[in-house]
Amino acid sequence: MYQQRYLITGGSGFIGTELIKQLLLENHDVTVLTRNEVKTAKHFASVMDAEREDFQTKAKVKTISSLDSINPDQSFDVVINLAGQGIADKRWTDEVKQQLIDSRIKTTRALYEYLKEALIKPDVCISGSALGYYGLRETDENINESGETDNSFSSQLCQQWETEAQAIEALGIRTCYLRTGIVQGKGGGALAKMLPPFKMALGGPIGTGKQWMSWIHMDDLVGIIRYAIEHESISGPINGTAPEPVTNKEFSKTLGKVLKRPTIFPMPSFVVKLLFGQMGEELLLSGQKVIPEKICQAGYKFKYNNLADALANIVN
Repeated sequence: MYQQRYLITGGSGFIGTELIKQLLLENHDVTVLTRNEVKTAKHFASVMDAEREDFQTKAKVKTISSLDSINPDQSFDVVINLAGQGIADKRWTDEVKQQLIDSRIKTTRALYEYLKEALIKPDVCISGSALGYYGLRETDENINESGETDNSFSSQLCQQWETEAQAIEALGIRTCYLRTGIVQGKGGGALAKMLPPFKMALGGPIGTGKQWMSWIHMDDLVGIIRYAIEHESISGPINGTAPEPVTNKEFSKTLGKVLKRPTIFPMPSFVVKLLFGQMGEELLLSGQKVIPEKICQAGYKFKYNNLADALANIVN
């Protein structure tokens, strides 16, 4: 099997960690752009140590703190841009909003500047985005990759991020914009924050519970990334969601069933607004019913279409 050369930003995040683990298990060559090389190297050494009882691999990540340190004659087959400060980590003050923008735009722009001068261009670039691209929706209609945007902060942020990555596409590099849904996986993401109260039987719907949650199992998100890399016909926006979105009320009820806990403690809208401000209004009280039309038409087969099966795999 041909071993590919990957350049990845945001590699030590929730999604990047799982993706890179899989790549290293297959002995691919992975270089990670990171602000802290030592910390990132230790992170992946720990991740791989946990896997080596079952898998034999000597692959390690290579870390760089600047794209300028890449040798001019070095080339990569694939670039994956996942960099970006967590959008739900903090209340959205003006300062935090600017940090969210800068952490995405500056890294993407730096990638463009590097790739513009690269003697050998990569075959494909997978650049991160999110379902926030589609803005705040109150409709029950399915949204595919041609869905419209609005003026909400989350939509504007994703629009700017994708616009910046379009400069990479203009270099003649096949580029995909991965509009990621609510990722369900072990040890991180939204589910890690939800599990403690639900396990204590203190969980329940947020607000009306009618807002849509377009979720995806981590295995399928990584699967979509790798499928898009392997299939040259795929480009442009890709919805990284499972085929069966659910409402927040359905999600809460399903998680309760999987955990064998009641879900009778809803969080009222006014409490969400009080605690989280604009971030809570856009990310918790609003949602989009997004379907992965493009990747399904391209032939990708999901491991987890059903939320109950996905959650049972993660929490049991």
